[in-house]
Amino acid sequence: MTTLLHIECSPRKQRSASRQVARSFIERYQLHHPQMHIETLDLWGIQLPEFGEHAMNAKYAGLSGTPLTPAQQSAWNELKHLAAYLYRADVIVLSVPLWNFSIPYKLKHFIDLVSQKDILFNFDPQHGLKGLLKDKIAVAAYACGMDFSAQSATPVERFDFQKPYVAAWLGYIGISVVHELSVEKTILGEDIDRDARLAASQQARELADHLAG
Repeated sequence: MTTLLHIECSPRKQRSASRQVARSFIERYQLHHPQMHIETLDLWGIQLPEFGEHAMNAKYAGLSGTPLTPAQQSAWNELKHLAAYLYRADVIVLSVPLWNFSIPYKLKHFIDLVSQKDILFNFDPQHGLKGLLKDKIAVAAYACGMDFSAQSATPVERFDFQKPYVAAWLGYIGISVVHELSVEKTILGEDIDRDARLAASQQARELADHLAG
């Protein structure tokens, strides 16, 4: 049975443009896979652990091959528990708003917690880093309040650290098949916002049809 994981990165819930586009994809994809299991990881609805002393020491103990103390093992198990969401999923959908030209700090927090050696990647001095997540598809639904076109005052190549960061992270942990959906200009007026959401949602449904076919 196919498992789809939706990582919600916006606290706006029903008003979130990224969530709306992601849900359009998920609902259409589920029509093609009616037995699909959907998991939701709401990064604003759970208490993410701190990457504190015990987790940091566990990280370096693992790098040096030193046995973990009970406190270190407990902290490490928390990180593995979060990463298990990614391992269980066949399809990973992220709904990611743009915050200050980058990603919300909750998503950065999650990434910093789970992106560890022997959890989401391995490291070999001869061959470098190798992501451990295999045979998975990612769909990233991005939302941006501004216009990032080349003609705008905020051209994408200068101000967008959102999409490149998420794409780099997904590749780093082993996910090579990544599809992007974008909704922009969501703060440029009600009509523009509505039309942008409708267009991106339709693209999301078309992507679901394509992937299911």
